[in-house]
Amino acid sequence: MTIPNVDLTEETIFTWGAPPLKFGAGSIDEIGFEMTGYGAGRVLIVTDPGVRLLGIPERIAESLQRYGIGSEIFDGVHVEPTDDSMVKATEYARAQGPWDGFVAVGGGSAIDTAKAINLLTSGPGELMDFINKPIGNAKVPEGPLKPLIAVPTTAGTGSESTAMCVLDILSMKVKTGISHWRLRPTLAVIDPLVTMSLPPEVTAASGMDIVCHALESYTARWYTTFDRKKPEERVTYCGSNPVSDLWCEKSMTLLAQSFRDAVHRGADDLEARSNMMMAATFAGMGFGNSGVHIPHANAYPIAGMVKDFTPAGYPQDEPMVPHGMSVSLTAPEAFRFSFDSAPDRHLKAAELMAPRADRLNDQREQLPSVLIDLMRDIGIPNGIGGVGYTESDVPDLVPGTMKQQRLLATCPRTPTEDDIADILTKSVENW
Repeated sequence: MTIPNVDLTEETIFTWGAPPLKFGAGSIDEIGFEMTGYGAGRVLIVTDPGVRLLGIPERIAESLQRYGIGSEIFDGVHVEPTDDSMVKATEYARAQGPWDGFVAVGGGSAIDTAKAINLLTSGPGELMDFINKPIGNAKVPEGPLKPLIAVPTTAGTGSESTAMCVLDILSMKVKTGISHWRLRPTLAVIDPLVTMSLPPEVTAASGMDIVCHALESYTARWYTTFDRKKPEERVTYCGSNPVSDLWCEKSMTLLAQSFRDAVHRGADDLEARSNMMMAATFAGMGFGNSGVHIPHANAYPIAGMVKDFTPAGYPQDEPMVPHGMSVSLTAPEAFRFSFDSAPDRHLKAAELMAPRADRLNDQREQLPSVLIDLMRDIGIPNGIGGVGYTESDVPDLVPGTMKQQRLLATCPRTPTEDDIADILTKSVENW
């Protein structure tokens, strides 16, 4: 048998990866045992002040101690990390190190900060060297990183299963990130019990991140439509593909079952909380390989250029638009824009998200209407106007979106600056 020698010009290869997963109530108490498998003797636990107040990092430290592993807790993570906060976290880790491994416990902010610490303490280079182009240099890690166990305490980011971290560049007022497969955690430990006390506002905002991860991944450009890449040119986001589709579909099914319940009575509904944690991880296994597009690209300047909006349920010491909230605000209009590129996928996604929703005569409106109904029910602000922007701010927001070419390249319909301006303008109010 011989393999035909064909000069292929179209892409025929997709990649998919995810960390091992330990899921279930009480699973955080097994982190000490898991870390012994990596030969770690000294571990840094990375978290934020709010999560530390809950006692979860100390409980993890006790688990590590039972297996003879020493640890320290760094609780200086900034909610919605910045280049400044990540540099300071890295400086702490370098000064107090060396470390044999890391445990990230918290939302996406803590997990992303731990990824950056791991990257910057495992080899040469500074933060801006690794930031995605065109903002940074997109330097590739020179070797393996240390073991990182990710323990999410919110159902949303999916960062426990992805190979990227996100941050604000303060001087540019833009959100960007680092993307490389070596950033993916070594193990994800998902314990629904740690989310039971989340405020409904946090549950809603982080849950919309899951929604958009699943929807954007599912409607992303199909992997075979890209130009063929050389092995060294392959990137984390390779386009929608058969494996990512499976995870996104399951995530949307779980969201339809449990998102509203998790927001409205999450303190008493372990099943809803468990389903949301699974939905977040499954969506991460989807978008972490296929990619996201316009809603996430728009979210970066929306969050990065925030004026004076302070959301309920979050720290009130500085203005912020939570990532999941910022992603959702232009999603209805973004999916109107992308509908013609893949009508069947948009309609299937709407059906999975809301199986009992009425079928509209205008099919283009089916998915946006499902999203708007959900957003109104769970208390998401009404468009970018709800977080302090007006139509006059749109020209300032557009350049921040256009810098996210890594994301926009995944959109099945390539947007121009005028397209993005139109999407933002129509998203000042969503209903």
